[in-house]
Amino acid sequence: MKIAIGNDHAAVQMKKDISKYLEEKGYEIINFGTDTDESVDYPLYGQRVAEAVKAGKADLGVLICGTGIGISLAANKVPGIRAAAVSEPVSARLAREHNNANIIAFGARIVGLEEAKAIVGAFLGAEFLGGRHSKRVSMIEDIEKKYNK
Repeated sequence: MKIAIGNDHAAVQMKKDISKYLEEKGYEIINFGTDTDESVDYPLYGQRVAEAVKAGKADLGVLICGTGIGISLAANKVPGIRAAAVSEPVSARLAREHNNANIIAFGARIVGLEEAKAIVGAFLGAEFLGGRHSKRVSMIEDIEKKYNK
């Protein structure tokens, strides 16, 4: 499985650590993030990961900035993307199971490395449950279509 990963300057080391963690678990990583501590604009990286997921170049995405919020907001502007900003594993799992999230986001200034690994593990270990959740995801898609004409 291919995972697109993106980050800003606040999350360089965490991106490297999470990438290593995922590679050890057998995932192929596509790095769309910065590799320096020089200040960069997080929306660029959110967009790059979202476009890779949308185009099928990656199966899922992981985004990391200072809080996970800004980078997820940028990713969610790409039609078809459901990026969830979370700070613990239960929400990460439920974002996948209930909302069919295709990108997870979190903050390097909010969670530690072990919690970040748990978040990514929960997200990647979950699958969309469908059923009653499918109707709700369809409703989200309808809202998106309404404003992306």
